[in-house]
Amino acid sequence: MPQSDFKELDIWKIAFEVNRSIYKITGNFPKEELYALTQQLRRASVSISSNIAEGCGRRTNKDFVNFLYNAMGSLKEVENQLLIAKDLNYLAQSKFIELNEELDKLGRKLTRYIQYIQGKGD
Repeated sequence: MPQSDFKELDIWKIAFEVNRSIYKITGNFPKEELYALTQQLRRASVSISSNIAEGCGRRTNKDFVNFLYNAMGSLKEVENQLLIAKDLNYLAQSKFIELNEELDKLGRKLTRYIQYIQGKGD
């Protein structure tokens, strides 16, 4: 059975902190990006933690893993969008590196957790 309290998972805690960081940095993006890159980055970052949380509410480990893979897909989307933001000079190199390191750490932990859950079966 999946974890019942998503708030206890390290992967969710890291994803939640990434959400907060993304909201803070996108607040400084140009106003013309409000309905473009700003919104896309925010939605994708929220999707990471939301998929982890939703997966915890599923009945089987297989379903849970599918949501963890969705979280991984959203993580990669955020990585891509941060590259765009950096390239457009909306994001300082130092902040880009910091966020990228957090996303890399989260990606490694997500991968290990997926492997762990897959090993448990249903």
